[in-house]
Order: sequence, then structure tokens, then C-alpha cells
Amino acid sequence: MGPAHPYRGGLASIIQRMAGEFRRRGHEIEIWTFKVQYPTWLFPGKSQTVEPSVSAPPGLRIRREINTINPLNWWRVARKLRREGADMVLLKYWTPFLAPCFGTIARLLRKKKPRFICQLDNIEPHEHHRFDRPLNRYFLRAMDGFIYMSEQVGRELRAYTDNPALFAPHPLFDHFGERVDRDTACRNQGLDPTCRYALFFGLVRDYKGLDLLLDAFAKLKKRNPTNLKLLIAGEFYTPKDPYLQQIERLGIADDVTIHDRFIPDAEVPNYFCAADFLVLPYRSATQSGVTQIAYHFDLPMIATNVGGLPEVVIDGRTGIVCEPTVASLTHALEKIQHTELLDTFRAGLGAEKKRFSWESMCDRVEEVFRVRKR
Repeated sequence: MGPAHPYRGGLASIIQRMAGEFRRRGHEIEIWTFKVQYPTWLFPGKSQTVEPSVSAPPGLRIRREINTINPLNWWRVARKLRREGADMVLLKYWTPFLAPCFGTIARLLRKKKPRFICQLDNIEPHEHHRFDRPLNRYFLRAMDGFIYMSEQVGRELRAYTDNPALFAPHPLFDHFGERVDRDTACRNQGLDPTCRYALFFGLVRDYKGLDLLLDAFAKLKKRNPTNLKLLIAGEFYTPKDPYLQQIERLGIADDVTIHDRFIPDAEVPNYFCAADFLVLPYRSATQSGVTQIAYHFDLPMIATNVGGLPEVVIDGRTGIVCEPTVASLTHALEKIQHTELLDTFRAGLGAEKKRFSWESMCDRVEEVFRVRKR
């Protein structure tokens, strides 16, 4: 249960990729996704779904069953689950907004229920609200077991429940296909292939520290006016004007390119193959699916020392881990441009990515299911 086609983004990709792996193992799998995920007035982006021309992944049965804001629907979904006799329901949880819906469905099946296993992206949200903790408590205590993808989330989980929980790192996003020739990737996005590019990728939200990166980039350009450009690719989920004003104030408008839109899967390889490295200047984090795209394309990274990012970006091996400050980011930007270091990081990415497999993730889900069953 969770986002899947026609819903867009990394969460949908995770569910679909896991369903494919379980199906490959011989399990009978259905994905139950949303009729209504968020009410329109609450969603900060332009669209929650992919373009109509984008087809559903082949081989998967996806049913639009769940309305997150209709309690009568929760009762109907629980009744369908009871009737259809599922052995396990794997839920994707990333925001307390889902707690009333998912928690109630599980509680309605308390006496005769399938095992409810939850794959946790976040517990404590990046933007806090007063009802977060009671909502989390309502949902988490209805689950039979958990998979968490960063040690920080694992620690947060223990404040709510001691039910079985296992760690499994976020697997690679390997559904984007092969690398694209760099010159071709640049031309496809209207970029100059003679320049070097630092990439900031994904939805733009204040906690992701784009303002820190802009300040650090401006400092770098003053200190060392190289041909490095900053490429920002992703839809703004926060007001855009303060960032545009910051860019003008810093005098870096000619060196910053912004593609303010959701990047469809077909275009993702162009960005990661045009870039020389990825920057994640986050102020806070649990883990980031963007790192797993970078691993797939062997793209070196700069990441800040927050949350679970240092568990994935290995300092000195796959990239640079720095503090979430302008000075530390500036130093990292200057250091990572050396060709020999980038080559070292690419080699490290190729070796390190082996631990981020979908097989391992699904093994852990099955292990949690067996522990609870005993």
C-alpha cells in the first residue's frame, strides 16, 4: 500500500520495484494505491500524477483503492483485505498525514488481520507540527514490524514501539537505464558541454539547504572563477522568489541554471550524466533517494553531515561529507573539482553500490514477517 502509478516520484518507484522483486520470487502481489493521496489544497506541487502518456510498469497489478481523507473508505479497504485473505500488507510511511488512514485500516483488522509490515522513510517530519507525535503513535503501534532505511529513523522508532524492526539501506534506483554520453546529456538539457556542473536535484524544500549552497557557490566563484556552473533541477515546494532574489544579490545569475519542474524518469539520466558531481546541502535528513540515483550513475557526491546521509555517502570514498555551513560547503566544492579525486570517488561508487540491492531489502521484509509470525 502506498504511491504507485499514476502517482509520480521516488516513493512510487520504490513500491513498484519491490513489488517486481517479490513477484520474481514467486509471490502473488498486488499494489493498492490511492484514489486520493492528498487533497489538492494541501499538495504543494503542480501535479501528484505522471503525464497520461506515461504507462504503468509492465507485469504489475495496481489497484486504486485508498482515499486518505475518507474514513468510510478505510472501512471498505479493511473489509476487502479481510475478504481477499492477504498474508502480509507492506505499507510505505513517510508522513504523519497518513497515520489516520493506514493506522485505522490496520486496527480494523486487529482480530483477523494479515501481518502489517511498514517500510519507514521518515518518522519525525522535516517540518514539525503539534500533532505529529500522537499521529505517529497511533500508526506505529498498529504495525507488526518495520524496515527502516537509516539508523536515525531506527532510533526514533524505539521511542514509539519495540516491535521487530530491521535495518535495510535504501536500494539503488536502477530503473533509469544506462548512462548517457555526457555531450549528448548536456545537449538534451540545453547545457554547454565545455562547462562543469554541480547538480542539486529533487524537490526544493527549505530544509534541503539550497540557500546554503547558493552562498557557498558564490563564495567559491569569487575565490576561484572556474567554469563550474550550478544546475538546479526539481520542482519548488517552497516559494521560489527568495532563492531568485538571493541569486541576483550574489551576482551568480549567469552561472546558475534552474529547471523548476518535476523531472520525469526519462530525463533523469541526462541530469546525472551531464553533471560532474551532486550536492546535497541538507540542514536535516533521514536518507535521500537522490543518493541512490547518483550511485546508479556513478556520480560523486557532496553531502552534509546530517541524519543518515553519512551512512550512504562515504567520506573520502564515494564523495565528501561536510558540515551544513557555508564555509564547509565552499571548501568541499573547491576540493571535489580535482580530476584525480573525482576518479577515486567514481571507483568507490562502483564498489560500494553492491550493498544497495532490492534483493537484500526484500530479504529483510521477509525476515521481519517470519519473526513476528513465530
